[in-house]
Formats: sequence, structure tokens, C-alpha cells
Amino acid sequence: MNFSLTPEQQATRDAMFKLLRADGPLGDGYWLERDRKGGFPVEFFDAIARDGWLGIAMPQSYGGAGLGVTDAALLMQAIAESGAGMAGASAIHLNIFGLNPVVVFGTDAQRSRWLPPMIRGEVKACFAVTEPNTGLNTLKLQTRAQRSGSGYVLSGQKIWTSTAQVATKMLILARTTPLEEVSRATDGLSLFYTDFDRRYIEAREIDKMGRKAVDSNQIFIDGLPVPAADRIGDEGKGFAYMLHGFNPERILIAAEAIGLGRAALGRATRYANERNVFNRPIGQNQAIQHPLAQRWMELEAANLMMLKAATLYDCGEACGAEANAAKYLAGEAGYRACETAVMTHGGMGYAKEFHVERYLRESLIPRIAPVSPELILCYVAERVLGLPKSY
Repeated sequence: MNFSLTPEQQATRDAMFKLLRADGPLGDGYWLERDRKGGFPVEFFDAIARDGWLGIAMPQSYGGAGLGVTDAALLMQAIAESGAGMAGASAIHLNIFGLNPVVVFGTDAQRSRWLPPMIRGEVKACFAVTEPNTGLNTLKLQTRAQRSGSGYVLSGQKIWTSTAQVATKMLILARTTPLEEVSRATDGLSLFYTDFDRRYIEAREIDKMGRKAVDSNQIFIDGLPVPAADRIGDEGKGFAYMLHGFNPERILIAAEAIGLGRAALGRATRYANERNVFNRPIGQNQAIQHPLAQRWMELEAANLMMLKAATLYDCGEACGAEANAAKYLAGEAGYRACETAVMTHGGMGYAKEFHVERYLRESLIPRIAPVSPELILCYVAERVLGLPKSY
């Protein structure tokens, strides 16, 4: 059992901290400006693509690095930890993991057509699953993809679709067979990766609390033609394909939450050492020390669960409980670290120039998405502890 990073993994972290150093062009000032004005962080995205990071977990035969989810998680964690936070991580989140169903279930032709442009950063993709009237009850989604000639016509609504303002491609789950006509509720859903054709799609940006640099949207789809060649795997099996990507997504979001919490903890610790009140640094007071020490322990514990889940996934072993637990623990630990950072700064924690208020707003994202803390608790209660299903 070895908890040390490999030299290559440490090099990944070092490269991210160098690229996103606080005083550099993609440092603190850059993210503060993006938080104030919005607008997709194109310069950051292009730099990540230029250095080849978008393909970290993609097969080498298609231009990727061929590494595992562990390496991808460490990359995303370093981005958030650098101070880029969830804005930086979310800008490339889907590119890192989103086409996993294509890698696993797609054809050679699809992988050749879709993966290289994504790895080169020529494509920005969005993930359209959640709907206004169904939320996390995915089996009840109402977006339809109806057969038409050699393809499909897709219509419906999705919500909380990130990067739809800049997306050129869309990974979308839609019902191809009505729910009342399938023997199992998990059947009849199909997964597509297709062009985000704005002649048939309207994306309305949601004005939200944080992460202004990465847009969230409600999208309206009316008669979008989708070639059959854009369907991943068999018709009606899309829900199973999407489930395959749930665990790596939870692992990545956990890594990002830990990185964000570490960024906040680092700022709070520095401030506690530098801020003098009553002729002594405030960090000398146990009322300041103890919460910071607790936050460090919580983040490290969450990190160990994240690494366990990632290792299991990369070894091809079951990791549902560990991936869900990592997401839960990291979401809570990241949030508490950001909250403590604001309180450590006192009044200055409310000032944008100290960044921790931005971290606190962003820390709610990995608590809420892509699955609520309550559903994770239900999952563990039912799948791990053997308790009856409660919903």
C-alpha cells in the first residue's frame, strides 16, 4: 500500500501550478476577472489543449496519453487547487471524462471521428441529461429521439447544461422508445454525441451564484436531425452506457472539491500567519488554529477515499460505493474548508480581492452536482448496508 504520487503524477501537479501560478497570466487576476465579467476562459482552455492535457485519459491510438482516471483526477485537483477553482475545472471537465462512453462503447469509426478533435481542443462539448421536470429521476426524462429515415429527430428540454453557450458538440440522453412500451424502465433510452446545431437548439443562460466563467443553461431542442451514426452503442441501451461514466465523474468532481478546499485552506493559513491583532498573529489563537487543522484532516481523509475509488476504477474493479463516498466526503470537506477560510479572514473574507468568497460560492457546486448528498446516502444505505430502498 503506497500513498505516494509517482514522479509522473507529481510532474503533472507541478506543470499545472506553473501554468496557473498566482502571478501569471492565468493566475489569480485572470480568474477574478472571469468571475466578475463572465465569459468562457478561452485562454485557459487553449493552454490546456496546447499542452495535451485534454487527452490525459484518452487512448494513445487516438492521440491521448492513455493514462487512467487517477491521473485525470490529480490533474483536475491541481487545477482547482491552483486557485482556478471550479471555474477552471469545469471549463474542461467534460472534455476529460465525457467521452468515456465513446471510448468504451463506440465503434472504431466513431472514436476516430470524435476523439482526436476533442483531444486537440478543437471541440467544446456539453452534456445534456437533466431535465426541468424530472431532475435526478433520469428514467422519467421526456426528451424524445424519434426515428426518421436513416436517423432521428430529437426534441425536448434540458437544464443545467454547462458550456452550451460555446459548445459545438453535445452528449445527450434521449428516449427512443416510450416508457410505457418498455419492459424495464432502464430500457428505451439512447445516448447520442452530435452537433450542437443552433438552428434547432436555443440555449438560455441561467444567471447563477458562482462560476460565472462557465455558463449553465436551459436548452430547448426543436426537431434536431441526428444521424444514426451519432448514436453510441445499441438503441435503447443508453442509460447503461451513461451509468458507466458515473463513477469516473464522481471521482473527478471529488478531486476538484478537494483541490478547491486546499486552495481555500492555503489562503486562510497564510492570512492567519500574516494578520496581526493585539500584537500577535491571529494564527496563534487556538480558535483560529483548530478549525484550520480540522479542515486539513477532513480534506486529507476525503482525498484518500478519492484515490481509493480511482485506483479501483483503473484496476477494473467495482467502485460504486467508494466513488459515491468520495464525492460526498470531498463535497462536504471542500465546502467546510472554504467556509472556514472566509471566517478566518473576517471582514476581508467578504472582499473579492481575497478570493475566498469566490471559493465559497463555487464550493456549493460539488456538494449539489452531479448527484445530491442525500441520494449518495441512500445509495450507501441500500447498496452497502443492505437497508431497504427509501425512494
